[in-house]
Amino acid sequence: MFIDEDFVDLLSTRLLPGPPPLAPAEDLVPDWDPLTPFSRPPVPAAVLIALVRRPEGHTILYTERSPDLRAHSGQVAFPGGKVDREDRGAGAAALREANEEVGMAPGDASILGYMPTYYTGTNYLITPVVAEVSPSGPFVPNPGEVHSVFEVPLGRILDPAAYGRFRISRAGKEYTTWQIDHDGHVIWGITANLTRKFRDLALGEARP
Repeated sequence: MFIDEDFVDLLSTRLLPGPPPLAPAEDLVPDWDPLTPFSRPPVPAAVLIALVRRPEGHTILYTERSPDLRAHSGQVAFPGGKVDREDRGAGAAALREANEEVGMAPGDASILGYMPTYYTGTNYLITPVVAEVSPSGPFVPNPGEVHSVFEVPLGRILDPAAYGRFRISRAGKEYTTWQIDHDGHVIWGITANLTRKFRDLALGEARP
C-alpha cells in the first residue's frame, strides 16, 4: 500500500489533540471479564504508537517483552507503562517509557495526538499516544524489560488483509482478539487491538 507524504498531516487531524479524560470506573467496560471484580480504581497507563521515519517509508515500532517478566512475558507490546505521578500526562509517560525500554530519545519524537482510552481486563486504562519519530540512533532494548525490538511497515499495518483472529480461553469463556503475523512475531491481544483501532482511525474508518 502506497503511503503519500500527506499521510501524517491527515492522521493528525483524526487524532485527539490532547489526552482524553479518564472515565469513571463505573462507566468502563473491560476488553475481557476479570475473574474477580476489581477492588481498586483503574490504573492509568500510556503506550507509544511510534511512526518511525525510515528511508523506505514509515514503520510502526514494537517490542517483545522479556521472558523473565511476571506479567505478559514474551508478548509483543508497544513501549509503555503506568503513568507516574511525576509524569506530565500520558504523552510524557509514553515518551519516558520508550526511553527506558528502547533508548528512544524524547526529543526524537513529535506527538501527533491521542486515541481514545482502552480499558483492559487487568484494570489498566491505557491512553495510546501517537508520535512521529526521527531516530537519532538505533533502538536498544533494555534487557530488564525488553527482549527484542522490531518494526512493521506502516503499509502492512494499514492493509486489512494483514489481520486475522487470535482465540484464547479464560475461565471457560472464549475471547477473540485481532492478530498480525510479521517476520516470526505474533502480535495479538491488547497490542493487536490497539493496532487495529489505529489503522481504522488513520484511514478514516473510525473516529475518536
